[in-house]
Amino acid sequence: MAFRRRTKSYPLFSQEFVIHNHADIGFCLVLCVLIGLMFEVTAKTAFLFILPQYNVSVPTADLSSVLGPRAFAPPRDADGALVTSADSETVHYHYGPKDLVTISFYVFITIILHAVVQEYILDKISKRLHLSKVKHSKFNESGQLVVFHLSSVIWCFYVVVTEGYLTNPRSLWEDYPHVYLPFQVKFFYLCQLAYWLHALPELYFQKVRKEEIPRQLQYICLYLVHIAGAYLLNLSRLGLILLLLQYSTEFLFHMARLFYFADENNEKLFSAWAAVFGVTRLFILTLAVLAIGFGLARMENQAFDPERGNFNTLLCRLCVLLLVCAAQAWLMWRFIHSQLRHWREYWNEQSAKRRVPAVPRLPARLIKREAGYHENGVVKAENGTSPRTKKLKSP
Repeated sequence: MAFRRRTKSYPLFSQEFVIHNHADIGFCLVLCVLIGLMFEVTAKTAFLFILPQYNVSVPTADLSSVLGPRAFAPPRDADGALVTSADSETVHYHYGPKDLVTISFYVFITIILHAVVQEYILDKISKRLHLSKVKHSKFNESGQLVVFHLSSVIWCFYVVVTEGYLTNPRSLWEDYPHVYLPFQVKFFYLCQLAYWLHALPELYFQKVRKEEIPRQLQYICLYLVHIAGAYLLNLSRLGLILLLLQYSTEFLFHMARLFYFADENNEKLFSAWAAVFGVTRLFILTLAVLAIGFGLARMENQAFDPERGNFNTLLCRLCVLLLVCAAQAWLMWRFIHSQLRHWREYWNEQSAKRRVPAVPRLPARLIKREAGYHENGVVKAENGTSPRTKKLKSP
């Protein structure tokens, strides 16, 4: 399965081969894992790559006690299997080192999807727009992020609605630590970490310009730190709400960029994004302070216990709040700086137009032409011969 038409053959393991065949390499690795499901010997290892690990089956009657702050470790037999009753059960998950194996598999899945979107959607659109190299690079970046943010917003909104996090805001901090996660919550976090980890090698595969690499590394690292922090500190519910707000704003911004590349006079979406951006920063800070600064501070279990997933201490809360507030302040400072630069450029252009003096138009001269036919400035008679002046006879 080839994603790019290649007219040149590159030596194996060379830089050009890796750049032009990274999607094919990822597809081969994914195909090997899928083939491993067909054999009993390798099926157990293949499931380790595909499915989330550390599942716990809990009876529905005892679910509240397991998910509460005083949750005890479920009983297990000598082989490590969970001992449960014959009643209806609910499967939940927690995190561990094996999640890195699952994340690595979905990194290759994301690389394949990235190549598909680039080949069959973005490249065809950019050819019609005839963009420059700089705009072409930004168009590809915004196009990929529009697809990702739109799918993440829909997925995240479905999760928070079905889990009841929007209708019950107190659930963001109640029953902390949220050690046991539903399948869709854990799978969402694993896919989010896989996407932002795949963005690091894509900087090399897509041949991003050196001037753009620091800016892209900044927001990639910010997303990785915040998502991994919410996942590892058992703040998954709060992280879902904050990601929903952030991704909605980013989707609007990259959509505005795509419309701008299609038509430079279309800047209405940028104005809408500018209004939504400030409101989103306010909502994120408010929710973070409400859930961490007030909600968790009033919980009874104020002890540092990593084995049970409890990080509800004053130092941990201050570090998390400081990280969230610093990130939002940095984003707001960059936004204000960018808006001031655009306004300065706009007013400079307007003032330059006013300084240019208007060139007075000269009145058109009325040229009295001689009778006849004019050709190349020479007056000719009707028969095509040039008229000659009559000679005056001398007296």
